[in-house]
Amino acid sequence: MSHAHGFARLRSVALNIDGVLLNDTFSPVIHRYITSRGRAYTADVERAIFSQPQKVAGERMAEVLGSGLSGPQALAEYFREREEYLRQHPVTVMPGVVELLTRLRALGLRTVCYGGLAKDHFDRFLGAHTALFDGPGYVCTDAIRPGLHEITTEVFSLRHDQVLFVDDVARVAEAARGHGIPFIGFPTTFEHSFQGHLMKEAGVRHTIRSLDEIDEELLRTLDAESAAGALWEG
Repeated sequence: MSHAHGFARLRSVALNIDGVLLNDTFSPVIHRYITSRGRAYTADVERAIFSQPQKVAGERMAEVLGSGLSGPQALAEYFREREEYLRQHPVTVMPGVVELLTRLRALGLRTVCYGGLAKDHFDRFLGAHTALFDGPGYVCTDAIRPGLHEITTEVFSLRHDQVLFVDDVARVAEAARGHGIPFIGFPTTFEHSFQGHLMKEAGVRHTIRSLDEIDEELLRTLDAESAAGALWEG
């Protein structure tokens, strides 16, 4: 695919893995991890922990708990609890993933997946659909979070206004706004989450409740807004 079909700006789409292409298995565990130890779960807690490099997330969780744990200890505890959670609430592919990837491909938009876990996570749950992604297929952003600039300029060799990001975390939206990057928010439905509220605060203009909403009409709207430099509210 040499070019996107009739788009003024958009050439590529970058899709977050956990919370967008796969169900959200992080918010519930972080919430339980914090509250089960008697600490308050707030918007500031989410802002501090979500979409951070794992090392930083561990340090922030340790700070919130104030229990004398080191960052690596808190992170190890958290991942143990996540494994327990996944036994009852397994990782699943979100409805509409294959249809969305097929739609993007038909429109000539290159597509990549990204997230904070290693590539084997992508291979395990989305490996069957590798052919619907463009090289490298998956980008681990743990060392570069949130990684929007790097994915745009190094993976795609494009300008900031040419790559659309779809993510469930407001911190990523804030980074997108700072770079002038097109963005769609897909906040979790987890009842204790603050991400929808934080996205509104960040000025996100387009939020969705299902992947089916990312249709050609919405993509062309974002394309026009990107071309006009009018991607954000406020």
